[in-house]
Amino acid sequence: MDVIVTPTPKLQGDIQALSSKNYTTRYLLVAALAEGTSTIYFPAHSEDSDAMRRCIRDLGAIVEEDEEKIVITGFGNRPRDVKELNVGNAGAVLRFLMAVAALCPEVTFVNTYPDSLGKRPHDDLIDSLRQLGVTVNDNAGKLPITISGGNPKGGRITVSGNVSSQFLSALLFLTPLLAEDSEIEVLHDLKSKVVVGQTLEVLEQAGIKIEASDDLMFYRIPGGQKYEAKTYRVQGDYPGSAAVLAAAAVTESDVTIHHLEEKSKQGERAIVDVLRMMEVPLTHENGDVIVRGNGRLKAVEFDGDAATDAVLAMVAAAVFAEGTSRFYNVENLRYKECDRITDYLNELRKAGANVEERQSEIIVHGRPEGVEGGVEINAHYDHRVIMALTVVGLRAKKPLRILDAHHVAKSYPIYFDHLQALGANVEWVK
Repeated sequence: MDVIVTPTPKLQGDIQALSSKNYTTRYLLVAALAEGTSTIYFPAHSEDSDAMRRCIRDLGAIVEEDEEKIVITGFGNRPRDVKELNVGNAGAVLRFLMAVAALCPEVTFVNTYPDSLGKRPHDDLIDSLRQLGVTVNDNAGKLPITISGGNPKGGRITVSGNVSSQFLSALLFLTPLLAEDSEIEVLHDLKSKVVVGQTLEVLEQAGIKIEASDDLMFYRIPGGQKYEAKTYRVQGDYPGSAAVLAAAAVTESDVTIHHLEEKSKQGERAIVDVLRMMEVPLTHENGDVIVRGNGRLKAVEFDGDAATDAVLAMVAAAVFAEGTSRFYNVENLRYKECDRITDYLNELRKAGANVEERQSEIIVHGRPEGVEGGVEINAHYDHRVIMALTVVGLRAKKPLRILDAHHVAKSYPIYFDHLQALGANVEWVK
């Protein structure tokens, strides 16, 4: 399904932020790794979180759900012997479960999205799992991947943090369950440290003890631990809300998004600070972000490493800012569902934006007068690209047609419903 985005000068109304995808997938996993019954209130519903639900069921968790909560009886450190797992297009779910699969005799992760997740590399995690005594058969670091484990051993482990922090998070979920104590040293740089902080926060809530260095580059993990069955509440999602806030910023608006904690550890909370830097009129108090946009924005410079999943929305806003914006330290955007630098900027140029790329930077020469639009856009099956290109379409002079826009469901299935509720002129077409 495609979406046609017709220029929309005004947005107005209130919406409730979706629950956080990142926290939901982590809570689902720690609940599955617990012995006993856990309850997760206000879980996110997206392709990623649904993939985690499906896979922990396959691994032996009992999952019961109603409109408000999920109740999970976990399998602890004894997942069911399954031969195959299908994570769909969910990279974080794949990587977390590659580590958990080390507790199984043999599991093959299949490749159902060869043009997206199937292209993403996992070599760094594979190297680390082999250090634990796990046998891994892979396709040059890519799917399909077979994990032959059953009895992984703790000890000293190294993992590269250059490409993704998800490899480290995967090891942090696994190592507390091993009989031996473990030490993890992160090599090179560590991308998205804020997201590692979310993993550590959830592990602590689940009763797991981990000693982390201040720079998050070294960890001591006692072995023989057990995850505790707990009750969790999922906070609102900043990465998805970033696109809605950017849409409000580039139009004349009076938009309120509820359920966004001011003190959240989500790095994408920075969207609020960046829009303030761009001189967008907004307030943030009592969990509500209120944007009263006037369509006028100033250029910014921003280190995007800690707010990876909000950068594309920030760039979309900067397309209409006065001056030249620069988003730096964002190379890990290249290793997502698509190359979110080259692929995204190519589509922005089609719409009429003036953008440049470096290996780890995005430079935007703002056009406050707007962009031409009137073209078809390839979003490369990427939910974040779809959402960000929609923001640009709202301020273009002619409609944009975004191909395969249904892939927005990976993280925000009702994104276009929310935009329509605010008055955006968006229409699904076959």
